[in-house]
Amino acid sequence: MTQKKPLVIVTRRLPDAIETRMMELFDCRLNLDDKPFSQKELIAAVKEADVLVPTVTDRVDAGVLAQAGPNLRLIASFGTGVDHIDLKTCRQRGITVTNTPGVLTEDTADMTMALILAVSRRITEGVKLIKSGEWNGWSPTGMLGHRMWGKRLGIIGMGRIGQAVARRAKGFGLSIHYHNRRKVHPDIENELEATYWESLDQMLSRMDVISVNCPHTPATFHLLSSRRLKLLNDRAIIVNTSRGEVIDENALARLIKSGDIAGAGLDVFEQEPAVNPKLQASENVVLLPHMGSATIEGRHDMGEKVIINIKTFVDGHTPPDRVVEAMF
Repeated sequence: MTQKKPLVIVTRRLPDAIETRMMELFDCRLNLDDKPFSQKELIAAVKEADVLVPTVTDRVDAGVLAQAGPNLRLIASFGTGVDHIDLKTCRQRGITVTNTPGVLTEDTADMTMALILAVSRRITEGVKLIKSGEWNGWSPTGMLGHRMWGKRLGIIGMGRIGQAVARRAKGFGLSIHYHNRRKVHPDIENELEATYWESLDQMLSRMDVISVNCPHTPATFHLLSSRRLKLLNDRAIIVNTSRGEVIDENALARLIKSGDIAGAGLDVFEQEPAVNPKLQASENVVLLPHMGSATIEGRHDMGEKVIINIKTFVDGHTPPDRVVEAMF
């Protein structure tokens, strides 16, 4: 007897090849116009689906999960972070959660380095100057930025992405420092010539560049608070390709405006898709629309992981990327 295909509801447009494969394997409903689900649409989806495939734009909180139907047994998130899903409520209701770790590491690390260089060498300001038609030619003192070679980089969160950033930064001649819940393996420290700081406060005050690469959890909300941001020296820049909630954006904007922090490169924001207007007004802030993992290869790899997680679960096995609360 042929097994009934599970009803899989996908909340956003995915790459064509991934959607086609999902249509072949499952009873799949796609979001053809790519408009983010409203809370009402999300509730309707969890009432009916066997499997929900949300993204970071979908807030699958306790209120939504309270109205989930009895068939919902898997939330296969398209993305690495799971701060948009109430993991505790999922556990209480017997709903398995999966994500797509590992496949975005190199792409996000590339973007981190791009932002470090863009801010320190004033790349977007240079582009604007050319496009404005106001550039009058080379000048010995024109568009002066800062050399990266020999500077100190402080990485907050030394997981896969943090380590990938460190490897790239080492090639640019930066000295690698990091703060993490625990020290990484000595072999990794030796490879990266990395210095571990148990105290985040002590690290911040000594760095030229800070890269935020930790996940957003209750423990990391405003980890870079107003008090901690004031520890940075006035030549320091901050880059964030993780989650906007890790930084107190209003405090960051104030300190950049006053000249107490040299600049910032942000790919993520506290109130996405809204962007703090104070940050938008700063010339020495580079802002990107959450595109750190936006490569064709990365999105396909994410989709493949979602498919594997669903197929494994439907076949009665533990999916390879099952998320457990203790992991975050």
